[in-house]
Amino acid sequence: MALDAIRAHKLRSGLTLLGILVGVFSIIVVMTAIRVFQRNIESEMASLGTDTFQIQRWPSFRVADEGGSFEKYLRRKDLTLHHARLLEERCSQAKHVGVRTRVAVSEASSRFARTNPNIELSGANPGTFETKNWPIEEGRALVEGDIEGTRLVCVLGNGVAKKLFPYGHALNDVVKYMGINYQVVGVIESKGSMFGQDQDNFMVIPITTALDRFGRVRSLSIQVQAWNQESFAETMEQAHGAMRAIRRLAPGEEDDFEIFSNDSLIDQFRGFTLAVRAGAGVISSIALLAAGIGIMNIMLVSVTERTREIGIRRAIGAKKRTIMSQFILEAVALCQVGGLVGVLLGVLAGNATALYFKVPPNVPLDWVALGLGVCSLVGVIFGTYPAYKAANLDPIESLRYE
Repeated sequence: MALDAIRAHKLRSGLTLLGILVGVFSIIVVMTAIRVFQRNIESEMASLGTDTFQIQRWPSFRVADEGGSFEKYLRRKDLTLHHARLLEERCSQAKHVGVRTRVAVSEASSRFARTNPNIELSGANPGTFETKNWPIEEGRALVEGDIEGTRLVCVLGNGVAKKLFPYGHALNDVVKYMGINYQVVGVIESKGSMFGQDQDNFMVIPITTALDRFGRVRSLSIQVQAWNQESFAETMEQAHGAMRAIRRLAPGEEDDFEIFSNDSLIDQFRGFTLAVRAGAGVISSIALLAAGIGIMNIMLVSVTERTREIGIRRAIGAKKRTIMSQFILEAVALCQVGGLVGVLLGVLAGNATALYFKVPPNVPLDWVALGLGVCSLVGVIFGTYPAYKAANLDPIESLRYE
């Protein structure tokens, strides 16, 4: 009967449920898009390495410059290769200690081909290949001899190797980058893409070569890998204490470096998106409130139009609670139709971002259930007064109504 009542006035019902549709759509599309990014970021955190945490000068996320925090970071001293070596000596719990810095973005060329000017060049040490989870497909990774000898050798990302050597192997060949020739000693396995960005579009050279050829670079990033998950917290604590000693910080003095793991990165990302989720909640709440008022209005009109029907039902034995149930269910059905359409459009639009960035799609079932539950709640709240009014109509007066 509720669905028949909606079908009887298609245009009126359609305009009424449009508000519900917009409210549910706005929150589902935002939550779906955020969930797509969140799930993909969590799955891609393996790029940081298993049981690995990172130490650097700057925080991983900085949403706003609150309380002069930017100046605080500027006053911090850079993390250097000397710091990384001291940490490796003092952190006995660490399995591997990697150090890395990005030094340039330019084009690379071989005797076969030339790339676009977007190849990232990084300086690294042997431990970086473990801490960054860079398995070698061909050849070898950097070794201590490369670091100590400041050798002109490089390890290529899979994408760069395929671009520069499309007809054969890259090993022992030469790649020119910013006028300097580097001998290829290895190729890293393909990592694919993340958010539409190629993760194989880079070259790695010894950290000492990078510092020697490119002079002073910005602060280095240090990665530390624990032996296993059980020793992870202990390793992080030891590294934290060692870094404070290396940086000569007094007891009680604030850290002048940042230390974070996969979990902390995820927590910071969730905090970063909190404002977005809150904004979507406010927008959808306003839309749902307006839609609820519209539903109350349309249900009051419906009660007036069906006064005689109500009188007949009461005359043949319908109770007040039966009449109330009928009209509340009509309001809930109206909300649920709008909610279902809003959920469908929201999920499709949210996953359009997944297709654009070439990441796996996601359906936030918890938010879908919450959205439909809120729709039912809106229907009950704003349908109660019209239903109460219908149930309390005088049967005799209702039968006389024309």
